[in-house]
Amino acid sequence: MSLYLALGGPATEISSTELKSLLFESLDKLGERRRVLVIPPDITRLHSRAGELTRYAWEYYGERLAAVLPALGTHAPLSNEQLTRMFGDVPQHLFHIHNWRTDIETIGEVPSEFIEQQSEGKLHFSWPAQVNRLILQGGYDLILSVGQVVPHEVIGMANYNKNILIGTGGREGINRSHYLGAVYGMERIMGRADNPVRRVLNYASDRFLRSLPIVYVQTVVGRAPDGGLATRGLFIGDDVECFRRAAELSLKVNFEMLDEPLRKAVVYLDPHEFHSTWLGNKAVYRTRMALADGAELIILAPAVKEFGEDRTIDALIRKYGYFGTPATLDAVAKNADLAADLSAAAHLIHGSSEGRFTITWCPGHLTREEIEGVGFAYADLNETLRRYDPEKLRDGFNTVGGEEIFFVANPGLGLWAHRDRFLN
Repeated sequence: MSLYLALGGPATEISSTELKSLLFESLDKLGERRRVLVIPPDITRLHSRAGELTRYAWEYYGERLAAVLPALGTHAPLSNEQLTRMFGDVPQHLFHIHNWRTDIETIGEVPSEFIEQQSEGKLHFSWPAQVNRLILQGGYDLILSVGQVVPHEVIGMANYNKNILIGTGGREGINRSHYLGAVYGMERIMGRADNPVRRVLNYASDRFLRSLPIVYVQTVVGRAPDGGLATRGLFIGDDVECFRRAAELSLKVNFEMLDEPLRKAVVYLDPHEFHSTWLGNKAVYRTRMALADGAELIILAPAVKEFGEDRTIDALIRKYGYFGTPATLDAVAKNADLAADLSAAAHLIHGSSEGRFTITWCPGHLTREEIEGVGFAYADLNETLRRYDPEKLRDGFNTVGGEEIFFVANPGLGLWAHRDRFLN
C-alpha cells in the first residue's frame, strides 16, 4: 500500500499549475498504465477541483484514458453543458452514465452481525457491496477515484471508498448505508472520519475491492480570505492513509466551531449546483448543530425546482414529507414503498429539524403549497433576496436592518456547530 502524495495545511494554497504538476508527479510514480478509468464526482461537487484533475489525467494519459464514470449515486446525469462546465474539453464520448438501479454488480456482502453491531442493535440486515459493472468488466489497469474530502451528513467525511461503493453503488447498498447513518444519528456522524457507516464501507473495501487497481486522488478545499475558494490540500494514495490525512486537514479547514448557538442563519444555494431539496438540504445538515432551539434557518434557493432528482424519490418525499424521525420510522414500518427506498427515508430524517428549529425555504420554482406540504415553512424568494442579498453578505455574522444573522454562501463547503452540541 502506498501514499504517493500528502501535501497541505490550513494556510496552503495550491494553484492550478501546481495541482497539475503534483498530479503528474504522482502518476509518474505509478509506472506505465495502458487502460485508465477516472471516477470523479458530479456537478454537485463542482468546487472540488475534481473536474480540473480529471482534465489533467486526460492530458497525461491521452488515448489511454478509456472512460470517465461520474459517481452519480442517486443524482441525475450531467447535461452536456454541465460536463463542459465541470470537465472542460475532456471528450464527452468518454463519459458513462451510472444508473444506480440497473448498472451494478454485487461483489460481496457485509454480514448482518456486523451491521447489528455498528447500529447498536437497531438494524438486522446485511449490506451488499455493489459497484458499477464497468469497473469490473472494463479491463482497466488503473482506476483513479477523484474527489473532495469534506464533512458529510451520511458518512461523516466524504470520499475515499464512498466514491466507489456509494457513488457507483447500487440501490440496496445506497439505501441501507443511508438508513444506517440516519438511525445511528446524523449529528453523531458529521465531521467524524470514523463512524458506523464508514466502518461498513471499510469492511467492504478491505475485503472486496483489494483486487482492483484503485488510486484515490483527494482534495481539501476551503474559503480564501477574500471569500473565494482555495485548495488547501492534495492527497494521493491507494489505501485509507490518504483519506485519513485529508480528513484531518478538512476538519481544520471546513469545520467552524461556534462559541454560541445561532438564532438565525441564512444559507444561499448556488443555482449552478442546487436544483432539488435532495441536494439543497445540505443547508439543513451542515448548520443544524450550530442552531439554537427555536432558531430560524432561511434557505435562498433560486434554482430549486423539485424535491428528489429521482422521480420515485421525489414522489416519496411529496408523500411522506420531512416530519422527523418518529414519523419517518413509523411510515417505514407501515408502508412498503418507503421501506423499499430506505435512502429516501434517511433523507427525510436528515432534512427534518425534529421540531427544534424552523426551516424556511425560498425556492425559485416550487410553490408555497408544495413546500408547506412536506413540512417546511415558505417565503417568497424575491422578497427575501431583497432583504438578504447574497452579493452584500459575507460568510459569517452580518447585521441586516439591526438584526444579526449568520450567512453561509455555500453549505457544501463546510460544517458549522455550536461547541457544546458537537462535543455532546
